[in-house]
Amino acid sequence: MLRPWKTILHINLDCEKAVFQQIADGITEEIRKGRLQPGMPLPGSRVLADDLGVNRKTVVLAYEELLAEGWLQSAYKRGTFVSEKLPVATGSRKRQGERNRTAPERFGFMMHRSGMVSSRIAEKSVITFNDGLPDVKLAPLDELSRAYKRIFQQKARCQLLGYGNERGEERLRAAVSTMLTHDRGLHVKMDSICITRGSQMALYLTAHTLVRPGDVVAIESPGYLPAFEAFTYAGARMHPVKVNEQGICVVELEKLCRRKKVKAVYVTPHHQFPTTVSMKADRRMELIALSNKYGFAIVEDDYDHDYHFGLRNLLPLASYADAANVIYISSLSKLIAPAVRIGYVTGPKDFIDSLSALRMIIDRQGDTVMEHAVAELMEEGIIHKHARKALGVYRERREHMAVSLDKYAHRIATYRKPEGGLAYWITFNQYINTEELAVKLLKKGVQVTAPDKFFFDNMPVSALRLGFASLDNHALEEGVKIIAANVKF
Repeated sequence: MLRPWKTILHINLDCEKAVFQQIADGITEEIRKGRLQPGMPLPGSRVLADDLGVNRKTVVLAYEELLAEGWLQSAYKRGTFVSEKLPVATGSRKRQGERNRTAPERFGFMMHRSGMVSSRIAEKSVITFNDGLPDVKLAPLDELSRAYKRIFQQKARCQLLGYGNERGEERLRAAVSTMLTHDRGLHVKMDSICITRGSQMALYLTAHTLVRPGDVVAIESPGYLPAFEAFTYAGARMHPVKVNEQGICVVELEKLCRRKKVKAVYVTPHHQFPTTVSMKADRRMELIALSNKYGFAIVEDDYDHDYHFGLRNLLPLASYADAANVIYISSLSKLIAPAVRIGYVTGPKDFIDSLSALRMIIDRQGDTVMEHAVAELMEEGIIHKHARKALGVYRERREHMAVSLDKYAHRIATYRKPEGGLAYWITFNQYINTEELAVKLLKKGVQVTAPDKFFFDNMPVSALRLGFASLDNHALEEGVKIIAANVKF
């Protein structure tokens, strides 16, 4: 049987402590550090003795002591293993090991601690209302895998496995440029596009390219926490600006501009995150006019523009003729699947040059083979076809979500059918502690995200963002029913 543990025990033959005791103490120390995990096989006594340069009987004595104490266990004709159930500490060596295993981690350097934590992954039996993720079961994964394999089988594949362009593969940038021209009304050259590993990387690079410590950045509130974090890490002083049914309040933003020099404003105008409202045309023109007047950049996150259910898909701010200060970010991850990490950012060429140079520092380049595979699907119209198919499915689920809310939640909450995007924003008619509600719902088999992380002005929150796209009709109705039954005013 393979013994993966590499022996790094240090034996001092001049020490007063017996050699077998040193070996036993060394093994328990390895268990304490976690290098030896429960169930892990140890080297045979002969092998370990050869590694340490000691008599085999010495190793046998050490193993026998650890077997007696419960640190190790043996299996007939299989060998010696770390015990699946480690002993309760009683002796001096064991007390030290147990104490060190449970003590908090300590280190002697300062660090910048993030306020963000990874999202919990719910059990399969739990109905999960996420932030608005697509249904990966609809993704064109077979077509993508075939394209990926095809590219690996090309004679020129070796050229793809070396260093490429830090802005992304030219083929994908050309496909993105074509898509932006046809679907989003932008005229963008390839040199003004940088492909990234998802829109979050694009946002991080944008923040660190644009902002210097102390710069003022305005952000929608409620808004997108990862954006808040990215600008904060870049040294920005963040100023929340409230959102209403028209989008970000430009009157409040202009008051801020009169008091402070604003470097940038981050917005999600197509489907505001998390409220889902679409910024109206007059509000868009007012925002662009403010940008030109006060000289701040507009960072536009067009995160789910593919899913709009209205008669006419709204064009981004970056498509306006006088929008000279707009930095445009979007992604293919929500269109294909979240695990396919392909985002992109475009803006003034000098800005993209600086952003690309920063990208080289933290990530030399992306997955060139995947970028070629996705570009192939875009060129062949497969991505466009998938988007149309998915839109039809999500439109039907949006309707069923509305029916379920009307049936179970119309007395406790206010909501409206979103014009686009993959989530509903519901506001409860009376205040309710949504954190406590989230805990209660999880026990009932429904997972929701408490919305406190969406607000940056410490205002009490009594709303939920409920993503509907990744749930079938039965799960949607059952989930809404459980939520309504557990809301008590």
